[in-house]
Amino acid sequence: MTAQQHKRPATGADAASGARDPIGIFRRPSSGRILPFAVYMAFIAVADGLVRLGWTAETLRWVYPVKIVAVVLVLLAYRKSYAELAWHPLSLRRWCSVVAVGGGVLLLWINLDAGWMQIGTSAGFDPTGGTPRMDWLLVACRIAGAALVVPLMEELFWRSFLMRWLEERNFLQVYPARVGLQSLIGTVVLFGFEHNLWLAGIVAGVAYSLLYMRTGNLWTAIIAHAVTNGLLGAWIMVTSSWTYW
Repeated sequence: MTAQQHKRPATGADAASGARDPIGIFRRPSSGRILPFAVYMAFIAVADGLVRLGWTAETLRWVYPVKIVAVVLVLLAYRKSYAELAWHPLSLRRWCSVVAVGGGVLLLWINLDAGWMQIGTSAGFDPTGGTPRMDWLLVACRIAGAALVVPLMEELFWRSFLMRWLEERNFLQVYPARVGLQSLIGTVVLFGFEHNLWLAGIVAGVAYSLLYMRTGNLWTAIIAHAVTNGLLGAWIMVTSSWTYW
């Protein structure tokens, strides 16, 4: 058999076999946006299951850092496929608007907490473990994960992928400004109900989505989200409002 025969294009049965290749699923453009989020949610589901089986919060304190590391590893594995993360410098005016949006979302987040605005109750995370001593390493992991990793992971999934995918299956070809009202509403509602404070989540989803749609730059949504989460972490530490974690 010649070298040319070895390199012939896959057709017919070969093509059908390739379509069923499980490795091919992980090469799809959607995979790099879905898998980091899926890993994050899987850790949450496992932790909830362990709590139901009698595991204590103290025993599960290190699940969050492990979860963040796992998400980072998946993001790194797909780093070359994130064309939407190409950096485009922001003007001073844009920086100010992005930071203002992030701060505004925080103010709404800590005030939209009436009983009917919540789904269930949040156990949160108490870095003192009920003792007078603060576990600063876990605090650092929690704030770094919430402010640096979660915004990147969630904006890649909710805004870059899902919002555009609901508009058109070939989502990479959809310019953010072209996203319709139905796709926007569907995304922000789902994003809201991902959180214990569902109404605050919807408001945050609207804010981040409109930033992305208006600028066409995913970094504006990521930075605003990071500002919200970073300031929320600082506010939690100052007020000891552990349930917001």
